[in-house]
Amino acid sequence: MSIRYLGLVLLIWFPAPLYGQSATQSCSAPRLDGGFFAPKQETYSHGTKLTYTCNDGRKPTVKGWWVTSTCQNGGWSHEPQCIDEQACIPLDIPNGKYKKSPKGWYDNKQSIYIKCDKGYESKNRDATAICSNGTWTSVPVCEKSIETCGEPPKIPHAVIIHQEYQELFAADSEVQYECEDGYSVEGGGTKDSITCMSGNWTEGSTCRARPGPVNGGSAGGGTGGRPTTSTGSGTSHIVEVKNCGQRPVVSNGDIVGDNKMFLKYQCAAWYKRVGPERVMCYSNGMWSEVPICKATFCSVDTDTYPALLSVGVQIIKDGETGKLRCVDQDHWLTDHYSAVRCTNGKVNLSRCCGAIEWLFC
Repeated sequence: MSIRYLGLVLLIWFPAPLYGQSATQSCSAPRLDGGFFAPKQETYSHGTKLTYTCNDGRKPTVKGWWVTSTCQNGGWSHEPQCIDEQACIPLDIPNGKYKKSPKGWYDNKQSIYIKCDKGYESKNRDATAICSNGTWTSVPVCEKSIETCGEPPKIPHAVIIHQEYQELFAADSEVQYECEDGYSVEGGGTKDSITCMSGNWTEGSTCRARPGPVNGGSAGGGTGGRPTTSTGSGTSHIVEVKNCGQRPVVSNGDIVGDNKMFLKYQCAAWYKRVGPERVMCYSNGMWSEVPICKATFCSVDTDTYPALLSVGVQIIKDGETGKLRCVDQDHWLTDHYSAVRCTNGKVNLSRCCGAIEWLFC
């Protein structure tokens, strides 16, 4: 027998599984305790649906008193199962998640802790749901946090970098942007960042067009390709920072970048930078504009407000409302509070009201 005929015989003799299985597989009939299903078959082809229901005192593991399950490549889209009617099926929590039960349902009186997604918080700080006789009680709601920011504002001639697009950003999130070719931010760099604070984005530096060559000269009119700037008494070149002597001190800020050609400043927590991020040295020994660090909070000294109970100095973030207890001289039966609002560094106090209505005084 020639090799060609031997190969033909081997192809005919070996079973098909050696050359690849079918793309789909059938399903065996499910074992359903405490219920019944239809149609009743020993096997079900891929894509076949069956419907099942449960006997009195029991219910399916998904919503509804009758349920459909589909055969998908040898398995069911969900395993037909009947559980005690006092147990609870899984919850659907928009913008939140919780630890899933390995058995697929939750016993009566069992509780679960809901963790809201980033940028969301539990309404009324209620984060626990309890299974009670087959239904969930006190189901938490994950709502957008008042400190969350939407998408960053569009910055002309710039693009956000190192960050995939998303609609919500949690408080204190920082995104960096980069100017397009031919543009730069204050200080000569091409990158800057903005931060989400109390529901709003901080203001970043503008991307401005760099000066072009004039009469065949170098960019900016300087020499050696370095930019120049006017200081009011002629034109000065930007030189190495060591030529300007003592470095500028920024209250509530620190130098975080010690480059040969510039200093980079960053404000402390709870402070916002106003002005350029980078400071450079001019050839006339003068520094370029220095930023300031502006407070993003209010400091409330309760000892200076006779209506407030003395508890020392309290800090409230800008744009937020704090709750401070009042002396309650005329309200000895219940505690009273003042709503203290911080707006652009200024404090506004409401009159003293009861513990429930204090925010609306």
